[in-house]
Amino acid sequence: QPQLVESGGDLVQPGGSLRLSCAASGFTLDDYAIGWFRQAPGKEREGVGSLSANSKSTNYAESAKGRFTISRDNAKNTAHLQLNSLKPEDSGVYYCAAARGASIYYTPLLTRPREFDYWGQGTQVTVSS
Repeated sequence: QPQLVESGGDLVQPGGSLRLSCAASGFTLDDYAIGWFRQAPGKEREGVGSLSANSKSTNYAESAKGRFTISRDNAKNTAHLQLNSLKPEDSGVYYCAAARGASIYYTPLLTRPREFDYWGQGTQVTVSS
């Protein structure tokens, strides 16, 4: 059974950093593009960034550019989202997702969550002083 499990969410002060992890089981993550999304209370889910299967192409939301970085560790079947310079408005539940494309360069658009085949259950990030 394919599964994604996020971890690493925490309470952090503004300006701080976190590293989220997304562990895959039941399938090989390096065959898939990775996406990260987040949802704050009372708000719609929004895309944060995506990474192609060969890690050579990325899409980032404007709010994430320069602060967040997606990476993958194929040996551990795991993806990561590095969050730096965190702001209170970054708070929310962060979800990872995996999408199988026709090309290893396929980089899912963040506005098309339906392109993702598997989703995790989320991890809470709270940015507050």
